[in-house]
Amino acid sequence: MMEELLPESVVAVESHGDDGTEAAPLYPEEQALLTRAVAKRRREFATVRFCARRAMEKLGVPPAPVLPGERGAPRWPAGLVGSMTHCDGYSAAALARATDLASLGIDAEPHKGLPAGVLEAVALPAESARLALLRDRIPAVHWDRLLFSAKESVYKAWFPLTGEWLDFSEADIDISVTPSAPGAAPSGAPTGRFRAQLLVPGPVVDGRPVASFDGRWTVRGGLMGTAVTVPRAPAG
Repeated sequence: MMEELLPESVVAVESHGDDGTEAAPLYPEEQALLTRAVAKRRREFATVRFCARRAMEKLGVPPAPVLPGERGAPRWPAGLVGSMTHCDGYSAAALARATDLASLGIDAEPHKGLPAGVLEAVALPAESARLALLRDRIPAVHWDRLLFSAKESVYKAWFPLTGEWLDFSEADIDISVTPSAPGAAPSGAPTGRFRAQLLVPGPVVDGRPVASFDGRWTVRGGLMGTAVTVPRAPAG
């Protein structure tokens, strides 16, 4: 699911929780973080790090511990940028070389509506109005959860570039739907793009101020996924 949302420069590895990866070995430094963790947390922690190490291998980088840094953001080996996500029954990691991308963020969520009151806490009025139009057009998609996921991906791409918190109200996300190709089956998985317009000063990447982040989304198999990539500035 994640691989289709990301450019070729990114390696994505995912697990659906039934392939034995939940028992993947951890480095001692990682194991030390789980002394009081419940079984579910231990499984998620191990599985998503298995995905991350497989992604490192595919990039030709020796596997290494993935420890949380400031605000829990993963600390990657030098020269890499990446992101991890997990929800019930699904884990994924995506990595790229820092020479190819400035940052990236991924998020996976169950394809179901948000709990009562959450949308009001995360959505701007303009976003809520646009979601209502999307809901009328394609009611089968839980657009409230998709907006939440997109904001999570935006934050994961933002934080490594700034080291600062980004509130839900500080990015205005406009979601679009990719039209189905002529003759495509009507049951095809919905996909699309989104743009997050930053409402606070954005990061500077390679000397270029960044005012918005672009991402992609999809819904399939009871899950929805979102991904954001921040490209390097063009040479010259």
